[in-house]
Amino acid sequence: MKSEICDAERSEAPVDAFTAEVIRSTVVAITDEMKTNLMRTAYNMIIYEAEDFTVGLFDGDGNTISIGLGLPMFIRGLSDAIKAKLAHWGKENIFPGDILLTNDPQVMGSHLNHMIFTLPVFHDGELVAFSSSMGHWQDVGGVLGAVTRDIFSEGLQMPFVKIFKNGKQDTELTAIIRSNCRLPEFAMGDFRAQIAAIRTGERRLTRLLQRYGAETFKESVRLIFDQSEKLARAAVEKIPDGVYEAESFMDDDGVNLGKHVPIKVRVEVRSDEMTVDLSGVSPQVAGPYNSGSTAGRSASEVAFKFLTTPLLLPINHGSFRPLKVILPPGRIVSATKPAPVRTWMTVPMTVADTIFKALAPACPDNVMAGQHADLAIPRTFGLDPKTGRAFHFPQTLSGGGWGALSDRDGQNATFCINDGDTHNTPVEAGEGKGPIFISYRKLRQDSGGPGKFRGGLGVAQEVRMLSPGSVLSAMERTLCPPWGLHGGKDALANRFSIVRKDGSIQRLPTGKTVGHVTLEAGDGFLVEVGGGGGFWNPLERDPQQVLADVRSGYVSLEAARRDYGVAIRPSGRKFELDVEATRELRRACNQAAPHSA
Repeated sequence: MKSEICDAERSEAPVDAFTAEVIRSTVVAITDEMKTNLMRTAYNMIIYEAEDFTVGLFDGDGNTISIGLGLPMFIRGLSDAIKAKLAHWGKENIFPGDILLTNDPQVMGSHLNHMIFTLPVFHDGELVAFSSSMGHWQDVGGVLGAVTRDIFSEGLQMPFVKIFKNGKQDTELTAIIRSNCRLPEFAMGDFRAQIAAIRTGERRLTRLLQRYGAETFKESVRLIFDQSEKLARAAVEKIPDGVYEAESFMDDDGVNLGKHVPIKVRVEVRSDEMTVDLSGVSPQVAGPYNSGSTAGRSASEVAFKFLTTPLLLPINHGSFRPLKVILPPGRIVSATKPAPVRTWMTVPMTVADTIFKALAPACPDNVMAGQHADLAIPRTFGLDPKTGRAFHFPQTLSGGGWGALSDRDGQNATFCINDGDTHNTPVEAGEGKGPIFISYRKLRQDSGGPGKFRGGLGVAQEVRMLSPGSVLSAMERTLCPPWGLHGGKDALANRFSIVRKDGSIQRLPTGKTVGHVTLEAGDGFLVEVGGGGGFWNPLERDPQQVLADVRSGYVSLEAARRDYGVAIRPSGRKFELDVEATRELRRACNQAAPHSA
């Protein structure tokens, strides 16, 4: 497939490479400023600390020009939402000063908490571009914490509406939104913050259009798209042609407990094009782990970007022209209404992970081993004795291990590739939001998968309640551990436990609580996030690296001996490598390996 822009469609006035590069750098800077603006003005910790939001600029047809670094899963979500808004209203019915709003999961792929505001950008009366933002609102109504069975129980649904018309706010519609949120002051604070961010984008883009004109701008965008496409195609051509398949699974859907949810992918590479077929992914499920089709396509695009041009900015429409995604409706990542979608983000993480697994035989130097693939965010509920008000919020994010690559260890305490620049919340910020005490947050020893290159470590975090309350967990991938590649070993999987004030620990069969678990003051819970899988045979790891891991607390003495064949002896407060014992251990391990299959 060649570029979608043919020569006949191009502007008569050619744009030189210098001008196109100035415009490219400027749109990246604009989205960076929009991101900073939103973070500094949002009321909700999920936005300003965890960075669960995204911003972007789009051409007049809704194609991505530049999207802010943050949530890679919204590579496609904002663009699809804008295209749907264009289809709904038509360009002729969108006017300067209009602000278009929706949170429709069928359009953006995610859940109702994600509000998308879009502002058209005009130049000399022509609709040239859009400035848009998505932000995760803490509450949009719906039942609290229960395992939802349909979209209607999950909160306020906003169809395509104009929250501003010709620059004038629709106060009645705003009042409806406000009255459907349990925390209206937070909702309205985030409302204003998102609008401020997209107006920043509009102002900066208007200034750019005034300097260069609409035609030069549009032609430069076409050049950016074409150049990104060219680089992506060149990367795909390096992958051997063929059909590659892999599968994994989710623990269950939260309703049919213990019934695995299959994730099967098929990737075909032909010349400079790649097709990801998600037809084999599970049908949509009864529980809230579904997502709209944009999520399935976004997961494929996240993997594709990682494989082809991970460092190329801006992230734009052209980067994905060589990719085709086959995704029939009614799958868990293309669910149709009224499927519940509250925990939408979990399955796409494993979809991207499984795409890497499929391509591991073809391009081992381009993929990473399995990752923990879950946000691991339990939610706490209760009454704050200081304020007398009810609280409910997601607990502080922890982070897990990334899989190792063919030439380096995986990253520790990092969010899944789909979540990109999402941050964990500082302990002090988390404790300041309610009556909780974080006993510790530390790296989870031995959680990284053994390999010549070790998987990254996950995080262990214990939270105690300072007043009575409850906790709800929807953690996934506790039964399907992050896999190793090419002889690397699996990592430890995710795990969730209830900790009572007497010190007793209740391990859950999976990471999901069945409804709310009541906690007394002093009770709490333990979140143990999985690591990343290892890469290559762990017996090939340099013993000095294993020694360094032991000294850092990443690997225990027992695991060093068992998994790596490395003997290390304590010497006071230090550790020393036993070279002769290591040589004997590895000789024995290598002799036993052929018989252990």
